[in-house]
Amino acid sequence: MRKWFGLALISCFIVFLGALAQPKQNQLTAAEPGVDIVQPDYGEKLMHSHLGDRPVASPMVAQAPAAPVVSERVTYASVEGTPVEGYLARPADATEPLPGLIVIHEWWGLNDNIEMMTDRLAGEGYVALAVDLFEGQVADQPEQAREQVQAASQTPERLEENLRQAYQYLQTEQGTTGVASIGWCFGGTWSLNTALLLPNELDATVIYYGGQITTDPDTLSSLEMPILGIFGELDDNPSPETVREFEAALSTLDKSADIYIYENADHAFANPSGTRYNAEAAEDAWERTIAFLNQHLKE
Repeated sequence: MRKWFGLALISCFIVFLGALAQPKQNQLTAAEPGVDIVQPDYGEKLMHSHLGDRPVASPMVAQAPAAPVVSERVTYASVEGTPVEGYLARPADATEPLPGLIVIHEWWGLNDNIEMMTDRLAGEGYVALAVDLFEGQVADQPEQAREQVQAASQTPERLEENLRQAYQYLQTEQGTTGVASIGWCFGGTWSLNTALLLPNELDATVIYYGGQITTDPDTLSSLEMPILGIFGELDDNPSPETVREFEAALSTLDKSADIYIYENADHAFANPSGTRYNAEAAEDAWERTIAFLNQHLKE
């Protein structure tokens, strides 16, 4: 009896040691039904993807829109009593109602590059509203950007309300004929999350290398709009394997989705103010983006 009891104790101790040796899995925080999961370490993942990257000045940032635009700062939302200001651009000669775009910034925040991209989108015939999910915070160093992402990820309900009101602003204040979302990096993730938040309202969504994209068919099943996904072969956030899982899930659900993985392109390859800029891939992605938006918001 004592021998059996001793062996049992030894077995339990071995199991205990084995459990300690197991690698800890990343814990996930469940979001509201229909909205993607928020990973607590998302800021760290983005920082890894941006190693060596900086939002530096570049001649490419000065790309002019295809047609003259007018722009202004507008208060488009009030989240828990705090006014939120964004950047609004539209064609200078527009007289008729136009389709609208919710433009979502990278992890750096609503900076000069995003304003330039918003002007370029407006120059293609859109009322483009660049939202501010960091509520006035803009980073020029990765450590600061990581803190911004981590802080924002702690209160996803604020981001959701911010985006809901952005959609309402375009619909009611700007009288848009339709609305799509588009975002890069952190904004790519939240472009998809906007689609999940407004699955029956948005007319299209564009995702540029959103680091955190769900591949869960149950979550993606609510999407009703066409989707354009732009990703890089060298990116690990998301990796090409994750992108293919995302594409396969959408295909299984019979969703309208065009997914592209650009060769020799890394995370943030379409950012002309960053050190990862890949002109060839970025220009092709831009042409695909405008064709996609025109097809689903203008035709």
